[in-house]
Amino acid sequence: MSSHHIVRDDQEPALIIANGAACSQDLMNQLLEWSPFIVVLDEAIERVIALNIKVDVLIGDFDRAFDPNVYLEKQYPLEIIHCTDQESTDLEKALDFLLQKGIKAANVIWATGKRADHTFTNITTLVKYRDSMKIVLLDDYSKIFRLPNTYKKWYTKDTIISLIPIGKAIEITTSNLNYPLFKEDLELGVRTGSSNSVAEDGIVSITYKEGDLLLMECTD
Repeated sequence: MSSHHIVRDDQEPALIIANGAACSQDLMNQLLEWSPFIVVLDEAIERVIALNIKVDVLIGDFDRAFDPNVYLEKQYPLEIIHCTDQESTDLEKALDFLLQKGIKAANVIWATGKRADHTFTNITTLVKYRDSMKIVLLDDYSKIFRLPNTYKKWYTKDTIISLIPIGKAIEITTSNLNYPLFKEDLELGVRTGSSNSVAEDGIVSITYKEGDLLLMECTD
């Protein structure tokens, strides 16, 4: 099994493995390269063990007669967190657990695909933790995170960038995108910034006044 160590001084984001569609082994290896602290959600543990990955924590409500104790020997040492709260998702349980440990950054995989309700809920969960954690959702086609009110990053030409508001994002201004915005609003269900792209190699700048705006770096 791959060896790894606990995150120290927030130097590395933890890795949360949810129970949606699996990502490629290449993406998995990239995220495991820096030996993160690994949290697995509920019944995803069987799929993770099959990939020969050593994990630190198994967390969830463990419903449907799921018995987490059978994995204690297979994954020793393994911390099992049984959280029966039905008002939070398993992903929220994992994020709350990391916050309690003082870990304020997390990459999340297997959080999209399969059930659409789970995918939508996992993506919108980014907003709930906007003031407490840096969270990135990744799959083979997208990297998703909530934007701060001022954002600048170097991108290559033609990189697909979608700006998706959760609720309404106000007075958005962008530079170096093929479809620029100047103090314009985006609202979920009304107008979004899907499938924009980078105009030229260089810095992309995005600012907005208020609301919640997600950036999705996408590939086909």
